[in-house]
Amino acid sequence: MALFRDRVDAGQRLAAKLAAYAGRPGVIVLGLPRGGVPVAEQVALALGADLDAFVVRKIGVPGQEELAMGAVATGGVSVVNQEVVDRLAISDEMLQRAAQEEMREVEAREREYRDERRPLDLGGKLVILVDDGLATGASMHAAVEAARMHGAARVIVAVPVAPPSSCEELRAIADAVICATTPERFSSVGEWYDDFSQITDDEVREALARHRRPEEWLEPAAPVIS
Repeated sequence: MALFRDRVDAGQRLAAKLAAYAGRPGVIVLGLPRGGVPVAEQVALALGADLDAFVVRKIGVPGQEELAMGAVATGGVSVVNQEVVDRLAISDEMLQRAAQEEMREVEAREREYRDERRPLDLGGKLVILVDDGLATGASMHAAVEAARMHGAARVIVAVPVAPPSSCEELRAIADAVICATTPERFSSVGEWYDDFSQITDDEVREALARHRRPEEWLEPAAPVIS
């Protein structure tokens, strides 16, 4: 049985679990594209917080792409799963080549979502990382580490639905983990939504545009005078 009508409903219900952070200064809500952004937008609206996207790309093992040997994220951050790298004897060259390929995809998505908008500065901030749900939690694990590398003072993971095991694993690295619902029987995130339609890049861009502040725009290039 589905728990949420759609991602907007999920975001509103998740926001109720985060009410303690409403109105606090220095809170940034980051949605993991694409599906996490509409959820994060509702959280940001309810809390009166800033909203941004935080792009994370898993670095899959060649031939076993579902197995992550690391991840790359917004701002050029790389996270390595040393256990997997050592166990499979992944060479530095292979790892770097795969990381560069995924980083190009991160940068492409950043351009697609932001236009000329600056990413928010996470330094010293309380960061709430939001997705539409967790399965293994691998991408969110990388997002937590990447947010810390960007200088976040505290990192909170917040999702509408996830298996209990994924929530527990993230509690080892995040300052807090808010999983609104943790069903014991769990096969996929989408099964808990009536409407789990794919979110488009345009929808991500529009959500971010609704929350832009003037200082987030890049300075225009100075005109060339000949």
